[in-house]
Amino acid sequence: MRLKSVKLCNFRQFYGATPEIQLSGEAKNITMIHGNNGAGKTTLLNAFTWVLYEQFTAAFAHAEYLVNKRAIQEAIPGKSIEYFVDLNFEHEYKSYQLKRRCYATKKTDQEIVEEGESQLFMLVAGDDGCWRPPLEHPEEIIGRILPASLHQYFFFDGERIDHIIRYQKKTGLTEATKELLGIKIFERSAEHLKNARRSLEEELRKIGNIQTQTLIQNKQDIEQEIDRIRDHQDRVEENIEQAQNRKQQLGEELLALKGAEDLQILKSNLEREIKLTREQLVRFHQEIKQTISSQGYTVFMMSLVEKCSDLFASLDETEALPRGIKKPFVQNLINQQRCICGTELIAGTSPHEQVTSWMEKAENGDVEEGLMRLQSQTQEIEKQALKFWEIIDDRQEQVTQFRETLTTLEHQLETVKQQLREYPDEKINALQEALDSSEKELESLLIEKGRNEIELQQKSEQLDLLNQQLNQEESKEAKQQLVQRRREATEAAIACIQQLKSDIEQRFRITLEQKVQEIFADISFTPYVPKLDSNYELSLVETTTGEEQVVAASTGENQILSLSLIGGIMDRVRNWSANNTLIAPDSSTFPMVMDSPFGSLDEIYRRQVAKALPKLANQLVVLVTKTQWRGEVAEEMNQFIGKQYVLVYFSPKRDCSEDGLTINGRYYPLVQPSENGFEYTEIREII
Repeated sequence: MRLKSVKLCNFRQFYGATPEIQLSGEAKNITMIHGNNGAGKTTLLNAFTWVLYEQFTAAFAHAEYLVNKRAIQEAIPGKSIEYFVDLNFEHEYKSYQLKRRCYATKKTDQEIVEEGESQLFMLVAGDDGCWRPPLEHPEEIIGRILPASLHQYFFFDGERIDHIIRYQKKTGLTEATKELLGIKIFERSAEHLKNARRSLEEELRKIGNIQTQTLIQNKQDIEQEIDRIRDHQDRVEENIEQAQNRKQQLGEELLALKGAEDLQILKSNLEREIKLTREQLVRFHQEIKQTISSQGYTVFMMSLVEKCSDLFASLDETEALPRGIKKPFVQNLINQQRCICGTELIAGTSPHEQVTSWMEKAENGDVEEGLMRLQSQTQEIEKQALKFWEIIDDRQEQVTQFRETLTTLEHQLETVKQQLREYPDEKINALQEALDSSEKELESLLIEKGRNEIELQQKSEQLDLLNQQLNQEESKEAKQQLVQRRREATEAAIACIQQLKSDIEQRFRITLEQKVQEIFADISFTPYVPKLDSNYELSLVETTTGEEQVVAASTGENQILSLSLIGGIMDRVRNWSANNTLIAPDSSTFPMVMDSPFGSLDEIYRRQVAKALPKLANQLVVLVTKTQWRGEVAEEMNQFIGKQYVLVYFSPKRDCSEDGLTINGRYYPLVQPSENGFEYTEIREII
């Protein structure tokens, strides 16, 4: 998972829609966000955990009040106010747009605000660049990429990071790390198998309990809702067509302007190449699907082919196959009335009787011929299977190459756009900004279209379910027989799964412990050594006496130990995922979002941690105060910073002390008096 951007609207300190915070990746993998205490750093941290998991960190006070105070205070009583967090991220060559929204309603001017349940929406774009609703539930996709039980390892408050180790020892929380290894899937599989029988029996018990009239009424309600969504979707599609026309017109106007012709032509060529590259990717994906559909079965027949080959060899070695003269051959000689030696075979003569006697001794050739045909067919299947893998490998290699090309082209296009935005010609600047705005509007409409498709899909599934309930009449006895067969298969599967889990878990735990020890040794100057027990619980030991003794670690040592554990998990799982693609989840790139990551560390450890952080994760979002962004931290991390932002806190106190910081020779405010009497925070990019 690589985080691309985040946007908030009416979420805690942030009034209205914030600018989109672009998050840095690639070589300069750090996004630094500066803000004073109370400005909204913890809110930003929890915006990530809320949109992904609807969970909050321990330091996030009053989590039940999420809507912005000014927004709800200005609201008309009885009217709902929307607040949301938008998160864009990439994973395994796919782009994801995630939005969690909720509505708050002020019943009267004096009464408490009433907040509803949140809704989660997801859209996914593949190689063709088109946004579509996913086939799975968003929670399932997020859980597979970065499980909710592990979110405290990747989104955390640095001042409380030592709680990871302390909390872990009390509850065995590090069992959750097995999620990223694919190990927990064995435990869940065994548990699901154990529950299968009870689930089916419960299903049998419920058959026929729903009243037909209730089902029909629910069906009519859903059909009306589907009609409403489709009408809205028609209007959205009209707006999309208008937005596409505006985008095309602006692009033509920009290309027609004199000045920066080279940049404009380059931009047009890059856009055309991106379109062609996406079309090629779609074509290769279709070829892969078609090949799998038409030839994929041969792969699953290889074990049968091997068994047939062994059978043929065995029959040949034991001479079980029929040999010698065949009946059709002898019968043909009698019909021709002539032996192969030339003697006439006339009925009643001795030669005729001798040849006729061979009919009883001769074998039938049908069996041998059948086996020969079967052997030829199995050999052909083996050739087809090998050819299948050649085609698939070739197409996958082509897909990888085109994906790399697409990434390069998109980066070049964004560079050209930025040059046009900064070009010293107001007309070119204005048109490029208008084009950017048009593209954002179009993207927003496409996302809205995708959300409507999600709702249509959900309603259609509900409608299908109701139709099944109305029409379905299954035999209770047949289902009971199915339960019995599954019960027998379950017992054998559970034993196999548990043994496999034990073997894999032991191998991984050893390599994880070694990596944690390596990271801890690089940061800490103490002689202590981290140890992982069989339950994945981490402790600190010393061996100066020749024997291992558990150390009562300080707060600072626990902070470093926690960082070492997180870094070790990321490194080992990356390696594990690459070598165990069949069982490990599709997670090899990890972000880390940290609020005040230096906690209460002293200067030496602050420098060591600042030096280690860029290496721990593929992507870092660091939220710091001015005092935490001291010399040694800035020195170690500056070279890795790709994006920087400040949180400008507007205080309702007229006599508040203004504050700010200077970065790259430019002054940025951190605290300013509010002109409207409300407390709020703005996000500004550092240029």
